[in-house]
Amino acid sequence: MHAHETLIRRYFDACNAADHAGLVACFTPDAVHYFPPGLPEIPWRGADTIARKWIWCVEHLGSQWTIEKVLVGEHEAVIEWTHWKRRPGTAQRGDEWYVFDERSGLIKEIRAYYAAPAVKDIPIGELVDFDYKGRGYHLGPA
Repeated sequence: MHAHETLIRRYFDACNAADHAGLVACFTPDAVHYFPPGLPEIPWRGADTIARKWIWCVEHLGSQWTIEKVLVGEHEAVIEWTHWKRRPGTAQRGDEWYVFDERSGLIKEIRAYYAAPAVKDIPIGELVDFDYKGRGYHLGPA
């Protein structure tokens, strides 16, 4: 497994465990996490802020994340993920573009893109008529 993929998987494990130290260790101190419009207080700037925001999601939404696909380049990677929000019983699918610091190898930027806008009447934000089950995607939190 490529070092960037290993780091991304470590980051997701730390998210799911609400592990502040583990999360911070994945990022450069000045990392930035960008999101589509609609969320409060975005983008998230700094490793500590990113860690605290994901821990809040775990504690208040019952969040868990699964990685569906990974593509890795020399200093960048792209993944496809699902964010399971267990308390409200919803989920959001999307992609993220990662940029890694060339010296440390840590994550310095994430740009999140959602498969579909969050719609309150639809429990899982995903592409219409895409065969998630047939393509081996997670159908619930791991």
